[in-house]
Amino acid sequence: YRIGQLYMISKHSHEQSERGEGVEVVQNEPYEDPEHGSGQFTEKRIYLNNKLPSWARAVVPKIFYVTEKAWNYYPYTITGNCSFLPKFSIHIETKYEDNKGSNNKIFGSEPREEETEVCFVDIAYDEIPERHYKESEDLRYFKSKKTNRGSLQEGWINTQDPIMCSYKLVTVKFEVWGLQTRVEQFVHKVIRDVLLLGHRQAFAWVDEWIEMTMEEVREYERTTQEATNLKIGSFPPAISISENPLPSSTRSGPNSAPSTPLSTEAPEFLSVPKERPRKKSAPETLTLPDPGRRDSVFKLPSFFSWNSSPQPE
Repeated sequence: YRIGQLYMISKHSHEQSERGEGVEVVQNEPYEDPEHGSGQFTEKRIYLNNKLPSWARAVVPKIFYVTEKAWNYYPYTITGNCSFLPKFSIHIETKYEDNKGSNNKIFGSEPREEETEVCFVDIAYDEIPERHYKESEDLRYFKSKKTNRGSLQEGWINTQDPIMCSYKLVTVKFEVWGLQTRVEQFVHKVIRDVLLLGHRQAFAWVDEWIEMTMEEVREYERTTQEATNLKIGSFPPAISISENPLPSSTRSGPNSAPSTPLSTEAPEFLSVPKERPRKKSAPETLTLPDPGRRDSVFKLPSFFSWNSSPQPE
């Protein structure tokens, strides 16, 4: 799955990108961390203005992107997002284990400041947005020719072996009065949809990546990222590939994951008049999480073992 994850992210980003919209890779290079060891650092710009709802487009510039920085120490990764918006941040920790999502203390047992909701995601039977549906990626019917895995029948999580789970601790903060609840709920919903689609594709594309070596998937990642940068309009492709790991002193690691700008004041276009009553409800379509909640833990069981190659049943 380590190889499958890299393949899926590159192909998914290319498919979802178009002129002026999508994922531009700025840096992608080895990284050494004193605590987590060897890993990979990536920095991306995610251009998404046209993908925002109308109420969000009204308060952001025409050209709007979010910067994503990630440290991949598989089977542990850290991802952070930030933008020019004040007090807005997304932080995601990921861990992989060979179980069905039964480890409720994978991120520690200490109580957190924010209330946390646990969301169990079934990659085969949870609904995805209609615009993303492809029959070839419907895991209820897909069967791998090279591994003989699938299709995933209802209740597959309790019957299949091997099985792994991707645990993700997602923290979203947008501390702007009048918009906090709506924005945080919207972002949690979008992240859940992205995770569901990506993990479905990782399995549906298994025959494309299962025989790849790490060197081969890194080369695929490099060429696909360059093509994606060109596709969204970056000339020349703004991607840096380094063959040698960077020492930890040359780049801030996870402890310096993306934070919000130092300014604590919201820009004028985000200011809400004091006399305007604060809205207490969000659109009916936003179901995650409950008002005031900022953390979500997503559990995504997959049809693999995180540390070994799938074998035919």
